[in-house]
Amino acid sequence: MGELVKFIAQSLVDNPDQVDVREIEGEQTVVIELRVAPEDMGKVIGKQGRIAKAIRTVVKAAATKNNKRAVVEII
Repeated sequence: MGELVKFIAQSLVDNPDQVDVREIEGEQTVVIELRVAPEDMGKVIGKQGRIAKAIRTVVKAAATKNNKRAVVEII
């Protein structure tokens, strides 16, 4: 799932080399931390958080397929 988030984020930002994704796995939950360059933060979040919500929806669907729960944090 981390690779999925990284691919989506790199497609959106101007500095794809500064995208950093970390996965923290628990028993039933996976926390995915996404870090981007400060000037690209607005592109990842989007107007009123629409892009961030879409990323979370896609990751949640992928996690459900694996019987897990995923949380995406944009840092």
